[in-house]
Amino acid sequence: MSLINRSTRGVYAVLPTPFHPDGRLDLDSLRRLVDFHAAVGVDGLTVLGQMGEAPKLTQDESVEIVWAVLDRTDLPVVVGVSAPGFGTMRALTDQVMTRGAAGVMIAPPATLRTDDQIVGYYAQAATALGPEVPIVVQDHPLTFSVVMSVPALRRIACQVPSVVILKHEDWPGLEKISALRVAEENGEMPRLSILCGNGGLFLDFEMARGADGAMTGYCFPELLVDVVRLTGDERHELFDAHLPLIRYEQQPGVGLAVRKHVLHRRGLLRSDAQRKPERTLTKTERDEVDLLLERLARRDTRTWL
Repeated sequence: MSLINRSTRGVYAVLPTPFHPDGRLDLDSLRRLVDFHAAVGVDGLTVLGQMGEAPKLTQDESVEIVWAVLDRTDLPVVVGVSAPGFGTMRALTDQVMTRGAAGVMIAPPATLRTDDQIVGYYAQAATALGPEVPIVVQDHPLTFSVVMSVPALRRIACQVPSVVILKHEDWPGLEKISALRVAEENGEMPRLSILCGNGGLFLDFEMARGADGAMTGYCFPELLVDVVRLTGDERHELFDAHLPLIRYEQQPGVGLAVRKHVLHRRGLLRSDAQRKPERTLTKTERDEVDLLLERLARRDTRTWL
């Protein structure tokens, strides 16, 4: 399996972790998700992210999930390995890279505040994991309370060669993408691949600003593939049709429940269960999602359920 690098492009779909209603892993549904995403044309997969409920998993469960995905596909697979200490991070990284993962994703600890602290953390992480392990930096201040400035990211790109992808989830963040691309053009930093998150909420304009694709999830990943592939008005027209559902799915605290509800309706998940503690949808919320699905199907017939 090929490793991710600073030229990586396309859609790396973030998979949710399927559970049975009693909280057990549902590996059959996971394999079905892997097959489905491959069939709709994603370029890679990402597992054990925040929307994969990684903090709720045991170490053994995390490994079991990665094994199930790697055994099911030839697509590049990025694995979230964030942990409080580098020893735990290194142990999981060694396991998944030996098995064939394409790279790992690391979120910053919430204690980081200055540029020096942020750059130092990723330099230490790269040293702990080894120079042969490609790293995705997850830049999501709304979740992790760590603000990564453009100068900090320039320094990481220059000083930490094994950091190859920025998972861009700052919000608002379009100007950050433009500033990084200008810095590259001016020779102030080497190229980084930029794959964007936030459920695709800004993906149409992020692509226009110079992003290389998406590393996120959405209950219709076909749309993510299309937005990355298309250009101009065609891209915006299709994106606009999905935007009300994307917006609803991106609500903090409830978004995963929305995504799993739709994936369950699509027949990809046996259950929309989450690992407790959970936030389930109310009847009113389910009705609202179903209304959005009905309206979306009038403009994109692939979404008819």
